[in-house]
Amino acid sequence: MIVNAGIIGATGHTGEILIELLLGHPNVKITHLYNSGKSGQGTCVISDIFPKFKKRLDLICGKPDFTQIKKDCDLVFLALPHTVSMKFVPKLLKLGKKVIDLSADYRIKDPSVYGKAYKVTHQDKLNLKEAVYGLPELNRAKIKTAKLLANPGCYPTSAILGIAPLLAVNLVDTDSIIIDAKSGVSGAGKKVEKEYLFSEIQGDFRAYKVNVHQHSPEIDQALSKVSGKKIAAVFVPHLLPIERGILSTIYLKKAKGAKLKVKNVVELYKKFYKNEPFIRIKPDGVFPRIKDVAKTNFCDIGVKDFGSTIIVICAIDNLLKGASSQAVQNMNIMYKLPETAGLL
Repeated sequence: MIVNAGIIGATGHTGEILIELLLGHPNVKITHLYNSGKSGQGTCVISDIFPKFKKRLDLICGKPDFTQIKKDCDLVFLALPHTVSMKFVPKLLKLGKKVIDLSADYRIKDPSVYGKAYKVTHQDKLNLKEAVYGLPELNRAKIKTAKLLANPGCYPTSAILGIAPLLAVNLVDTDSIIIDAKSGVSGAGKKVEKEYLFSEIQGDFRAYKVNVHQHSPEIDQALSKVSGKKIAAVFVPHLLPIERGILSTIYLKKAKGAKLKVKNVVELYKKFYKNEPFIRIKPDGVFPRIKDVAKTNFCDIGVKDFGSTIIVICAIDNLLKGASSQAVQNMNIMYKLPETAGLL
């Protein structure tokens, strides 16, 4: 089986990595590449932007052409900035195409919550209701039949995967969840802003958007679904002076009277994720680091029980498991391909 795939937003970080992954995928043909359609973005050959693709992929990258998409694409990846994807999704779905959106536009089910987080009014509430949240480890059954897939954010991926096993067995106090997360600068995309310049980042380390980050409602929504209770976690992101990777340290208090049904929390995590090809649980007392997962689709988790407190440390590559490779993993599930195809 060959999936004919197009990418809108091919010139950004996630678009570049999607191209790299799909070129190595045995069941995918990249048929068309497009930019975001913004004024000032001209037509060019993708290998002129990314010379590493020379003689591997020399497709033209220009303004989205829906006639081409209708004729040549089965699936379209949207590697676009937040608030832009919802302008394209209705047209693509009307053409009968499957869509994997890497932005936040279809992740948050409540349009008013989305509007507050991203400072715009959602323009596609109808399709928002139908979108499937694409975290494979928790939502695989729905992903299999999805037409519109909302690929999770990078911070939420690390936080949700780190916490879900404990919430699933009601082991922790849902009012006392603290997520202390650190990300490489590529998480901000290709912004040309002073605060993301090398001279500003190198040798520094800082918190930002303290407990008001736009990923907070996405995290809370997913955790609430696992728990069955409304959750509002404390989420503090930090900017690391490195290119890529996320390390989340999560602090949780045990619920009163809660008891483990297995011998320890490490066993709980191994049991919860036993069939997951991209989750690796560290032995008791061993914790992941960013170098363990950089340039892979793996999520590594270390967990320690301190009696009344459980500490979970989770590491992913923000551009891969936090974006592009997770999108490919979702594509594999949607098309009933081997889930690890093109990723190992």
